[in-house]
Amino acid sequence: MFELITTILVVISGICWSVVYVSSIRTGFRQKTYCMPLFALGLNIVWEGMYAFIDLFVRRSIGAQAIANTCWFVLDIFILATWFLYGREECRTHMEKKWFIPWTVVVLAACVVLQVLFVYEFGDVEGEKYSAYLQNIAMSVAYLYMLNRRRSSKGQSMTIAVCKCIGTLTPTIFGTMEGNMFILVTGIICFVLDIMYIYFLHEVQKKEKEQSIVWDVE
Repeated sequence: MFELITTILVVISGICWSVVYVSSIRTGFRQKTYCMPLFALGLNIVWEGMYAFIDLFVRRSIGAQAIANTCWFVLDIFILATWFLYGREECRTHMEKKWFIPWTVVVLAACVVLQVLFVYEFGDVEGEKYSAYLQNIAMSVAYLYMLNRRRSSKGQSMTIAVCKCIGTLTPTIFGTMEGNMFILVTGIICFVLDIMYIYFLHEVQKKEKEQSIVWDVE
């Protein structure tokens, strides 16, 4: 029964995160903006690319997680493309525009270093697990910051917000069932931040509706 519940939760999480990525790509190109904050995107693309490589070429295991990581890595490339295509347009100052590419490179390099350090210090199994939850906290904060910076729902949708929340909550449940206190605490933090993001996004969308501001979303 435990294995069945775990499998169901893993599938739900995989579907939800896939929806987040696909929706981010579609909304990004449609609205000519990026839908995932740079730091969140950097942590994601490095995590998925690195562990897809480890699964396929080090562990030589072509399981469901390896396939999912590989697919997500490919999707992240398209999301990264929206950042390079449209991110500069949202820079507010000349300095931000001037340093757009160098800043992007620095952030991506920092994400690589952080993910490699997790593997070096904790191994590829524990490193994969713990880095995922810590980066999900960083991602949740980054989404809240993006919403506050834009002061609008541009590049954001309730589909992305809710699926992101569920995508993190489901593995938290089976991690908790295994008695992992780290996953429980970090998962709760992510859930609280995601609920906050959903609430604030709803408030922004409601205000935009009252002002007849409509973004072309799914």
